[in-house]
Amino acid sequence: MSKLVSKITITSMAIASVIGGTIYLTSAQGKSISNNSAIANDTNTATLTSVWDKETEPSYAGTTEMTVYRSPNCGCCGEWIEHAQKHGFKVKDIKTEDMAALKQKYKLPTELASCHTTIIDGYVMEGHIPADDIKRFLSAQPELAGLTVPGMPIGTPGMEARDIKQPFQILAFNERGEVEVFKEYQSY
Repeated sequence: MSKLVSKITITSMAIASVIGGTIYLTSAQGKSISNNSAIANDTNTATLTSVWDKETEPSYAGTTEMTVYRSPNCGCCGEWIEHAQKHGFKVKDIKTEDMAALKQKYKLPTELASCHTTIIDGYVMEGHIPADDIKRFLSAQPELAGLTVPGMPIGTPGMEARDIKQPFQILAFNERGEVEVFKEYQSY
């Protein structure tokens, strides 16, 4: 599950990307295109910014050590790890070819799956969940199994593609697989 475009310089062409079954067209002339929202003529001075960089839970004092399991071939997971680290999480990054068995071990229902699985303070955090939402969840210490952003919505942390932002829900789930909406992002 690697990102299709990380950073390239193009002269005058259109790029078609297929991510999650959706086709995205991007074009530019003499500009650098990155997986975040910054575009600059000089790639050495470009500053990449993300809507997710702003911390909204600065007073969080809970657990910061997490273990992230991901496929060795998944670039978006690495981007999400960087996002978590920017928000103060200490990440143990474990690359494995057996993600299906890991998700089964943590009793994650198939329909709630995404590309990487994070374990923190006994909870399962699945997929591209914004770090501040993880902090808010952990602060509450609910009697739930964890949170998930099923699939890989474009625009979530680690899945940014310029200004494309798909609406998404963060779902909370319990050990029985019952699900409720934890937070919803329609526009961000």
